[in-house]
Amino acid sequence: MKPVILLFVMLVGCCSSLPERNPLPDDLYHDAGIRGVPEARFWADEWPTFSIERMETYTDSDFKREYPAIYNKPHHYLAISGGGANGAYGAGVLEGWSKSGQRPEFTMVTGVSTGALTAPFAFLGSDYDDELRHVYTTTTTHDIATKRSLISAAFSDSITDTEPLKNLIAKNITEEMIEEIGVEHEGGRRLYIGTVNLDASRSVIWNIGAIAASDHPKKVELIRELMRASAAIPIAFPPVVIPIEASDGTMYDELHVDGGTGSQVFVYPASADWKEIARKLKVQGEPRVYVMRNSFLDPEYAGVPRKVFPIASRAIASLIRTQGVGDLYQIYALCERDGNDFNLAYIPSNFSEVPKEGFDPVYMTKLFEFGYKKGFDGYPWGKAPPGLILK
Repeated sequence: MKPVILLFVMLVGCCSSLPERNPLPDDLYHDAGIRGVPEARFWADEWPTFSIERMETYTDSDFKREYPAIYNKPHHYLAISGGGANGAYGAGVLEGWSKSGQRPEFTMVTGVSTGALTAPFAFLGSDYDDELRHVYTTTTTHDIATKRSLISAAFSDSITDTEPLKNLIAKNITEEMIEEIGVEHEGGRRLYIGTVNLDASRSVIWNIGAIAASDHPKKVELIRELMRASAAIPIAFPPVVIPIEASDGTMYDELHVDGGTGSQVFVYPASADWKEIARKLKVQGEPRVYVMRNSFLDPEYAGVPRKVFPIASRAIASLIRTQGVGDLYQIYALCERDGNDFNLAYIPSNFSEVPKEGFDPVYMTKLFEFGYKKGFDGYPWGKAPPGLILK
C-alpha cells in the first residue's frame, strides 16, 4: 500500500469515532415523541391535536381549574430571538425593565438559539436577573466551544466541540430552576424553545414546562440538551442527538440543530386560532406581544474580499438578517389578525462597539449596559417591523 493511501486509511480509522445512529424511519416520524411526556413538543407549522381537542371540549370550569395563573387575566408574551453574543442586549433590556418596576410577568416565553438560553431566566422573572447578567457579561468563546483540528473536523460532524457549552448550561440551568419551571407550567404559564429536526428538515417547538413538570427520569438532562440543540449552528457546532420513542415503543434518535435554521424568532404557529384561545381563557384586555430581536436590523456596508470564506460568511449573515426581518413581519401579521399588541426591540445602529472574538465579554458587557439603560428608561418599543409605514 502506498504511504499516502496508508496515511489516509489511518486518519479515517483514528478520526471516524462518531457513534452509529438509529434514525427514525420516515413512516414513523409523525408519531414519535418523548416517552411519558405526550405534550413535550409539536411541529412549528401545526397547532397540535391535543391543544385543538382541549379548546373544543373544555368548559369554563375546566379552563379556570387547569390554567389558574393565566385565566381571566392580562396576557404578556415574550419572544426572544437568536443572535449569539448579541443576546447580551436582550438580557440587559430585561434587567433594566425589571429595575424600572414596569416589567410584567410573562404568560408565555419563547426562545431560539441564544434566546433559548435566555428564556428560562426571563420566564422565572426578575429574581434571576443577576444570573442572566453573569452569563451575558462573563462568558468567553472558550466557554462555548473549542476548535477541532482540521483533520478531526473533516471526519466529524462540526468544526468545533460544544462540550464547554454543555457544561455552561448545566452550571446555570439548575435542577431547582427546572422544578420552578414545572410549577409555573402547572399554573398555565408556558415556556417554549425552538429547534430544527434535521432529519425531517422541519422546525420543532419544545414545551419545556411540560417536560419539567413530568416524571421523565432524565428530564433535567433532556432540557439542557434541547437548549444546546437550539444553539447548535450547523457545521460550526455539532447537532444534538435526541432519543425519541415510536408509537410501537421502539427507541430511535433524531438530530436537532439551531432553531434559527427555521426561524430567528417565533411566538406561536400561524395555524393557531389565538382569538379563540384568548376568548376561552377570558384574557383581560389586548394580549401584548414583546419581540426581542438580538441583532441589528439595518444593513451594514463592508467591502468583501474576493475569497470563498469572506463571501460565504457575508452571504450567510445577509440571509440571517433578512430571514429575521421576515419573521418579524410574520409575527406582526399574526398580531394584526389575532388582535394582539405588537412591540419590537432590536439593537439600534448607534451602538458602535465591535467584538474582538465570537463571545467577547468586554463587548457583551457594554451591549448589556446599553440595553439595560434603554429598559430602565422605558423602552421605546417599535409598533411595526422596520420599513413598514403605519397609517
